[in-house]
Amino acid sequence: MANDRFSNIQACVFDAYGTLFDVHSAVGRHKQRLGTHADAVSALWRTKQLEYTWLRSLLGHHVDFWQVTGDALDYALDAHDVDDAALREDLIQAYLNLSTYPEVTSVLQRLKQHGMRTAILSNGSPMMLDAAVTGAGIAELLDAVLSVEDVGIYKPDPRVYQLAVDQLGVSAAQISFQSSNAWDAVAAATFGMRVAWVNRFGQRRERLTAQPDAELKTLDELPPLLGLES
Repeated sequence: MANDRFSNIQACVFDAYGTLFDVHSAVGRHKQRLGTHADAVSALWRTKQLEYTWLRSLLGHHVDFWQVTGDALDYALDAHDVDDAALREDLIQAYLNLSTYPEVTSVLQRLKQHGMRTAILSNGSPMMLDAAVTGAGIAELLDAVLSVEDVGIYKPDPRVYQLAVDQLGVSAAQISFQSSNAWDAVAAATFGMRVAWVNRFGQRRERLTAQPDAELKTLDELPPLLGLES
C-alpha cells in the first residue's frame, strides 16, 4: 500500500554499498583462504572503511573511496595477523565486482517500467561504481550514477545529497532515497529527502533527530510503498 509520504516521488536514488551491492561478497569469494578469520575480517573491513570516510571528511584529508577501501582492508588483515599479499590483491579486486542482492535487478526494472527516474548516490569512486554497475548488468536501468568525488567529501555531508537534487532536477522531497545504512538514511532524511531504510539485517534505529519515513526488509517492498502497480 502506498505511503502518503511517498505520494509525489519523481526519482528513486539508491546508496550502492550494502544497499544494491553485498559488501561481504568480496570476502565470501575467498572465505576458505581466510579460514576462521573470514567473517571477522569482512566485518572489520567494512567498519574501518566507513570510519575512514568520516574521519577524512572531518580532518579535511580527502582521498577517493578506492584508497579508503584499500586502507581499511590493510587494517582488517593486520588486525587478524593475515600477511598474504596475493590474498590481499584478490580481495581488493573482488570489491570491484560485488554481488548484487537478489531483488535488485527486478526492482530497478519495475521502477523503470513505471517511468521512475533512478540513480545511485554513493561514496564510491567513479571507477569503482562503473565496475560494479557494469559487472551487475544494471547500467541501462539507471539514469545517473553519482559519486561523492564530484564534491570531494563523503556522506553524510549535505553536499553529497545535493548532488542528486542538482543532477536529477527535482526537489529533495520528490526523491525517494534508499539505503541499508541507518546513518545514511538519517542523513538523507535530515536533508529533506523521503527515505526508505532497507533494514536487511534487523538493525536498531539510530538515536538521532531525523528518522527514515519507512523501513523495508528488502527492496521488493519499494514499488508498493510508492503505489506502483504490479
